[in-house]
Amino acid sequence: MSSSKLIDMYAVQVFIAVAEEGSMSGAANRLGISQSGVSQMVRQLEEELGVVLVDRGTRPMTLTPFGLALRNRGSVISEELFNLKAQVLDAGRGVKPDLRIGLVDSFAATCGSAFTKQLLGQVTQLSVRTGLSPQQGESLLRRDLDLIVTSDPMMDTSDVVRYRLFSEKYFVITPIEQRKQLDSIDDVRSLANVLPVVRFNRASQVGRQIERHLRGLNIRVPNRLELDNADALTSMVAEGIGWAVTSPMCFLQASTWVDKVTAHVTPELGLERSLYLVARRDEYSTFFSDACETAREVILGTFLPRLAALGKGVEILVNTDEGNSREYF
Repeated sequence: MSSSKLIDMYAVQVFIAVAEEGSMSGAANRLGISQSGVSQMVRQLEEELGVVLVDRGTRPMTLTPFGLALRNRGSVISEELFNLKAQVLDAGRGVKPDLRIGLVDSFAATCGSAFTKQLLGQVTQLSVRTGLSPQQGESLLRRDLDLIVTSDPMMDTSDVVRYRLFSEKYFVITPIEQRKQLDSIDDVRSLANVLPVVRFNRASQVGRQIERHLRGLNIRVPNRLELDNADALTSMVAEGIGWAVTSPMCFLQASTWVDKVTAHVTPELGLERSLYLVARRDEYSTFFSDACETAREVILGTFLPRLAALGKGVEILVNTDEGNSREYF
């Protein structure tokens, strides 16, 4: 079959009926067409795919591995097509949408449940995927996701809209024995000479951002240990393995370990990140505005109070109705 030629979905639905009924005649009875018509559809599908779907030499009829794969995947697609018309009509009437959202790990761990709980009242069906910001951005552009909370503003992409939820300043964490505050970049450089750094994975947005910034400050340490989530990173610091740069949200994500490390708010570090709500332009426009408000309420009502309870002196800049609000905790 030509790679550009689409599969006849009606033929796929006929084949699924054959697979489920276990015979051509059973499928014909279910669909109300002739048995020869069913057989012709299955052969046409085999020719288009260039494979054999049905082992016709066995009784009862069995599916080949190709046939099993088509039955399994085709059933899912067939069900989606069955629901497609109703979903399109509902969307046009302003009925709540089906939504697929992606949440960067730190937001998912600290705000995800509250955010999801509020969104459930605004959608018909909700699918949530967590992961690293670059992966979420790629999924949004591939149309695998409809809305993402990410640390990547995707500024090189013109086909998206974005809303900055908040900004947060990074700080240094060390094993709890290191109680002397790191007041300057020279203090951090001195620390780097005696204690290894524990890094966020450089495949992540936060990992790349921190790595670039440390190089810019001429803080160069060997790459010995990388972690892909804040909980694991903070636990390594708590065990005395090294020091790390983290953010307030990542710190809260690792709340199990925060009492076993020392937080150093070093003004000269001069590094911060923002989290954004991002969606494709001109899609779910009304819902996007509502989701921005929902996320902001969750940050103000759930995230900031929990962060304040840690009492570590970190700084957050939040979007509010009155403008930007700077908070210290």
